[in-house]
Amino acid sequence: MRSRRRTFLTAATAAMWGCRKDARQSQPAPQVGWRPIGAWSGRGDSQTDSFNIESGGWRIKWETKNETSPEAGEFRLTVQSAVSGRLIKEAVDHRGAGRDIAYLNDDPRLYDLVIQSHDLDWSVTVEEAVVYYSR
Repeated sequence: MRSRRRTFLTAATAAMWGCRKDARQSQPAPQVGWRPIGAWSGRGDSQTDSFNIESGGWRIKWETKNETSPEAGEFRLTVQSAVSGRLIKEAVDHRGAGRDIAYLNDDPRLYDLVIQSHDLDWSVTVEEAVVYYSR
């Protein structure tokens, strides 16, 4: 009788474990989305309004075009603290027409962008990283 009970318990335990979902599989996978923060455009030097980044992760999409002479245009974008004016990072230093994305990861705070541009049009979009879970 003991042997039969032990066999039953072993079989029942194996069946339970076989049917149990792995806890990692039942958790939704984290995904990253991007929330628009601000957009600016112009020609020549400029400084943006301040904006708040709460998550610490963000990106800057930028584009330059309409040079008056090939390879004469210059575009430099620096990120600074909107409170102290301290330089955080030089995010872009580019000559000529082009486009790219600069990714930043820093403390949550108020920021602004300083744009130095010569001989071309520019546009800049800031987006904040937002983590969400999907099934």
